[in-house]
Amino acid sequence: MSNDPRPNPPHAQTPAEPSSAHADPATADLLRQTAETAASWLAGVGERPVRESATRAQLLAGFGAPLADQPTAADEVVAQLVAAAEPGLIGMPGPRYFGFVIGGSLPAALAADWLTATWDQNAGIYAAGPAASVVEEVVGAWLLDLFGLPEDTGFGFTTGCQMAHFTCLAAARHEVLRRAGHNVEEDGLADAPRITVIVSAEVHATLPTALQYLGIGRGRLVKVETDRQGRIELQSLAECLEKAEGPLIVALQAGNVNTGAFDPIADAIPMIRRRRPNAWIHVDGAFGLWAAASPRLRHLVAGLGLADSWATDGHKALNVPYDSGIAFVRNRDAHTAALSPQAAAYIAYGDVERDEFRWVPEYSRRARGFAAWAALRQLGRNGVAEMMDRQVALAQRLAAGVRAAWGVARAQVLNDVVFNQVLLRFPTASGSDADGDERTRAVVRAVQADGTAWMSGSQWHGLTVMRASVSNWSTTEADIDRTVEAIVRAARSVA
Repeated sequence: MSNDPRPNPPHAQTPAEPSSAHADPATADLLRQTAETAASWLAGVGERPVRESATRAQLLAGFGAPLADQPTAADEVVAQLVAAAEPGLIGMPGPRYFGFVIGGSLPAALAADWLTATWDQNAGIYAAGPAASVVEEVVGAWLLDLFGLPEDTGFGFTTGCQMAHFTCLAAARHEVLRRAGHNVEEDGLADAPRITVIVSAEVHATLPTALQYLGIGRGRLVKVETDRQGRIELQSLAECLEKAEGPLIVALQAGNVNTGAFDPIADAIPMIRRRRPNAWIHVDGAFGLWAAASPRLRHLVAGLGLADSWATDGHKALNVPYDSGIAFVRNRDAHTAALSPQAAAYIAYGDVERDEFRWVPEYSRRARGFAAWAALRQLGRNGVAEMMDRQVALAQRLAAGVRAAWGVARAQVLNDVVFNQVLLRFPTASGSDADGDERTRAVVRAVQADGTAWMSGSQWHGLTVMRASVSNWSTTEADIDRTVEAIVRAARSVA
């Protein structure tokens, strides 16, 4: 009797059988058909309604049949998947999706991501995926050069900016406690000196969440006051530095999540160094770090290279598929001390080679570098700069179009559009903030229901606002103009 656990174990191969299950002609046909389905989706995504067309209950009905006892042919499974998913797909890769700072996928990056799944390499260990390791090594060096960061900076590729913050702040936790005489990796946090973390009053939620994961705690945050654009006030920062006790981490923002504004990094970092020489300075550059890649925008991040760590997300600005966060840590010893796992007897560790799991909090993981390598090769240095410049120009065009429609739409632009973020509000004639909040929420719902474009609502300095993030490589001036028309249409429909 065979010990093969599969339902119908294969017998010895005959010459007529393929040499591998992957060489089966049916598999090749399935992949060709799937590629055609994917190409069809992309061809139509620019004109399909950006919103979904099914409710949660309808999607559950499509996906949620009882699990069958018997196998289903692969081509039928894919057909069922497409039919069930399609009504619930958002036109997120398209040119008029402006929610949550979400980019699309450049053609070369998308194709590389398909190959990443096909090659199925484990990027955690050099021995398991040499090409996956080396491509990340190359891309990391390219990005350090592109951002103007010190060339010996450590780096690691994470799932997204949330885990990039986690990685950077793990290194920060290690180093500030080491300077205080405590080994957190060996001894934990129970008897460690308490760390203080100074952040902007408008810090993005992922940074406090990283502190939560690291055991530092959200309650250790000290918040710096901000100006009307969301930039930290230097006087408030100075006061916070004077009061801070114990080991210290300071986080600055390159790109406010609502306005896109940049903290005055070039002035803030020297101030911190003078007053608290042992502080660790981290920069949240989820999307704003990419301003450093453009000669026209680089002034926004002046002084960037003086920090200790930086976190960003390739999906937001570089336009690669998800799973593309990147953590940069100047102190490579602190980086690897915080992230390197305990040795396992069965793993062949690299000597000269780069084992990626020493730089990020994962062993087995997807090979994230192939798509980023393809995107950077497709664009080149000048192409990255041009894409950043174009996103800013399109955001400014959107703001100008809305301002011009004040007389018919009663719409306001609340921020100085210095990067890719636009904040809109729809007040009423009464001047009441409560009435303006209600009308703004209604306009957001109306725009989303219209399906031409998609923007999210947000809260800004106590007001309800509409937030538009121009992040997609395929967005054109015509897309912006259609979006302005949709906003005006929605605003006029809401009393």
